[in-house]
Amino acid sequence: MLTRRIIPCLDVRDGKVVKGKNFTGIREVESPVALARRYDLGGADELVFYDITASAEGRALFADTLREVASSIFIPLTVGGGINSLEDFDRVLKCGADKVSVNTGAIADKTLIGRAAKRYGDQCVVLSADVKRVNGKFVVFSHGGRVNTGISAAEWAYRGQEEGAGELVLNSIDTDGVKRGFDCEMLREVCAKLTIPVVASGGAGSVSDFVELFKTVPQADAGLAASVFHFGEIDITDLKLTLRAAGVPVRL
Repeated sequence: MLTRRIIPCLDVRDGKVVKGKNFTGIREVESPVALARRYDLGGADELVFYDITASAEGRALFADTLREVASSIFIPLTVGGGINSLEDFDRVLKCGADKVSVNTGAIADKTLIGRAAKRYGDQCVVLSADVKRVNGKFVVFSHGGRVNTGISAAEWAYRGQEEGAGELVLNSIDTDGVKRGFDCEMLREVCAKLTIPVVASGGAGSVSDFVELFKTVPQADAGLAASVFHFGEIDITDLKLTLRAAGVPVRL
């Protein structure tokens, strides 16, 4: 049985890690390099680095900060933010990323995922989707959760898989930063037709939330969180020991 992964997320703005709630109320946390080193030594399976305002501001991702983070760790690194072209993929990979996460760029250019997968391989391409309930339906938002695309989250996820994305990160805007548990209803519905690995994001507030995620959403290959790890509310090693005791396979 495949082990489930625990993935801290660094939301980076102006060279600092930040965190908010429901994609708003952003406040600074710490240096991304310092946090990355802590997670590398603290049992994280992978690390995600998002330049959270790159797409909204229409600029390239901060390369200098990314290079420093990549050179400081040995665990796999996924990077996203302002990825709009194959040139962006190339630039981020050359900075040290193992996988590239594309969100708004894939919505603007429906051919981007397929072209990137063909050039770099499926394992390198991660589709990230920010999802929110709108009139009882799960809908994809772009530009850091600011723009309602009107696109069905389930249809978009399946299309991304068929185009060649090797992994999907599902971010729940409704539960982001709320710390009341992952949006398991959304995850089950969106993942129903998927076969690629799925990373659940948004809502983790306790160790039991991760246990519930992996027990109730079989499609979830990984749980991603930020503030509960950043502020020491959950220790990754303790989390993994609890998961293993609950019958969830993890790497220790």
